[in-house]
Order: sequence, then structure tokens, then C-alpha cells
Amino acid sequence: MWIWLGLVSMLFLGVYDLCKKHALNDNAVLPTLFFSNLASVCLTLPVILGSLAAPDLMQNMGLYAAPMPLQWHGYMVIKALIVGSSWICAYFALKHLPISIVSPIRASGPVWTLVGAILLYHEQPEPLQWLGMGIIFFCYFAFSLLGREEGIHFLRSKWVALIFLATLVGTCSTLFDKWLIQLQGMAPVQVLAWYFLYLSIFFTLVNGLLWWPNRKKTTPFKWRWSIPLIGIFLTIADFVYFIGITDPDALIVILSVLRRCSVLVAFFVGAVLFKEVNKRKKAWVLVGIMIGVLLIVLSGR
Repeated sequence: MWIWLGLVSMLFLGVYDLCKKHALNDNAVLPTLFFSNLASVCLTLPVILGSLAAPDLMQNMGLYAAPMPLQWHGYMVIKALIVGSSWICAYFALKHLPISIVSPIRASGPVWTLVGAILLYHEQPEPLQWLGMGIIFFCYFAFSLLGREEGIHFLRSKWVALIFLATLVGTCSTLFDKWLIQLQGMAPVQVLAWYFLYLSIFFTLVNGLLWWPNRKKTTPFKWRWSIPLIGIFLTIADFVYFIGITDPDALIVILSVLRRCSVLVAFFVGAVLFKEVNKRKKAWVLVGIMIGVLLIVLSGR
């Protein structure tokens, strides 16, 4: 079951990536982050308030966020700082790079998650799952070679460096999620609701200190319908993902790989919407990714 939850999360993440690219096209990054996260808060804040005012009702709905000890709030602040830093790097990179290049680089996160999961949690994927992940990782490397044909030199581009940094920092969040939910016993709805709330505080401070004083010297902010959709689709994707993590048999490495395969959605739709080049060559690489996903799904049956 947890594998299928990972696939559902992948689908919503793909749409989330498309909304990000549309929202960031010739637009200011930091206010876009603020308002998109505000949409997530609007969805999750009622869960916190409802859990305080009508706990029985929220428990019956499966949306009860129990009161947390102060230490757990500290964990949520840490998660917000990790995620916020990763998003800032990723959004600036996405603004300046094709989505068909950014998404595969972000999808390389499972390589680092695999290392962390083996070292920290002693996870041991099945042979067929190893094969599936190996195929996917090889395809990610092929994307880096295709990027050169578009004039993107991975070792010299600061935007590529930012997206790789975002990926590494995001890996820390992925490993932290498993520790919070499986080892600390936090409920998925608690993590989702509270970290979005603390993330909104983080982005308020960042915008107030960095963007607002310099807003006339940088790219102007333009409101677009895709901005709130970023937060909405991310909230759904994360909620499904956190439910998958609660399964004691769930492997964080496999879930991470499946979520990163949102590149499939981002490519097939984004390549057409944003008129990106090398679509045919990239499509062959994506066939390899789909084969890897299929192997992972079949191994979990």
C-alpha cells in the first residue's frame, strides 16, 4: 500500500512542479514562496484550530493534530528551516533553468537518501528494488549530459549549483521525516500542519529582511493563479507521503525515489507548455525512468 501512496504523491508533485515553473516565469521568487506557502497554511491551520476546539470531531475525521510538547515544536522549527532553505535555492534555480533539466537533478535526491538511509536506518532494499533504483539513477546522469546540448555547463552554472544544493538539503528533510514519524511517534497531520505554519513565519522574515527593502531593484512580483496552486498541490502530495511513511514496512529510500519520479509529469506536460528543446532525446531517458518505477512497484507486490 505504501508504494501506491508514493505514486499518488508523485503525481501531485509533478503538477506542483509545473505550477512552480509557471509562477516563477519572470517573477520575484521570495514573495512567490511566501504566498504559495500561505495557501498551504490556509489548508492546514483549520486542522490545528479544529483539534483544539473539537478534538473528538477531528479524530473521527482522521485529522486530529494532538497538542505537542515544546521539544516537538523545536523539531518543527528545524524542519521549517531545512525546507525553507532548500526551497529558496530550488526556486531561484527553477526560475533560470528549463524544468526538464531542474526536475531530473532534483530527482537525484534518492542517491543521497539511499546513503543516509543505509547509514542511519540500516535499510536494505530488495534486489529488484536495487535494480530499479540503479536504472533511475543512470537516467538522471544521462539528463546531465543532455543539458550540455542546451548550453548548460553543470560545473560552471551557479543555478545548477543551487539546485544541487537544494537537493542535498532536501535529503536531510526526507531523512528527518522518517525520524519524526517512525522513531519519535509524531502523527503525519501534526508534522504537516505545524511545519507549514512555522515555514510561513520563516518566509515572512526572509521577505521582510531581504525582498521588501530591495523590491524596486529586483524582478517585480506578479500575482498568478498558479501561486496558490503550488501550496495546494504540495499539501496534498505531502499528506499522502506522510501517510505512507507511517507504514512500518515502508522504506524511505523507495518512497523518495517514487516522489522524485514526478519528473515524468513535469516533463511530458512542461516540455509542451514551456516549449523546451531536446524533447525526443529526453523522452528516451524518461522511458528508462518508467522502467525503474515499474520494477520498484512490482517488487512491492
